[in-house]
Amino acid sequence: MNAAGHAQMVDVGEKPPLKRRAVAEGRFVAAPATLDRVMAGDLPKGEALAVARVAGIMAAKKCGELIPLCHPLPVDFVTVDFARTAPDTVTVTAAAGIVAKTGIEMEALTAVSVACLTLYDMTKAVDQGLLIEGVHLVEKTKAAVESSAR
Repeated sequence: MNAAGHAQMVDVGEKPPLKRRAVAEGRFVAAPATLDRVMAGDLPKGEALAVARVAGIMAAKKCGELIPLCHPLPVDFVTVDFARTAPDTVTVTAAAGIVAKTGIEMEALTAVSVACLTLYDMTKAVDQGLLIEGVHLVEKTKAAVESSAR
């Protein structure tokens, strides 16, 4: 907020660049038979996990365009992984990293959210009882950038 109480982008210009990493997680819940099809790549729209992985990575890269006042960041890496953690649940985990003056947690959270939304979209024709739940930040770290000796 500025002095007048209006929203504004935070000025990070004076902050030093740090090595930053964030991990986020969420759960996609569907009928066990639906998740059997997801894991086997047997859905009318195709291989859901591959599409959801790419969608999550793309979303992280577009985070600054999607969330107002979020700094656009040239991410160094984004990973999106899936694990069937219960008969009716796939846990989606995203990690993102960068050397920057601001954090990378919004990119990791956005990656998980969009990956879950993509799974929802790809399975809604075969299951009307879908849920996305528990999207949260698992870990956020920052460290000084190590200089390389030449």
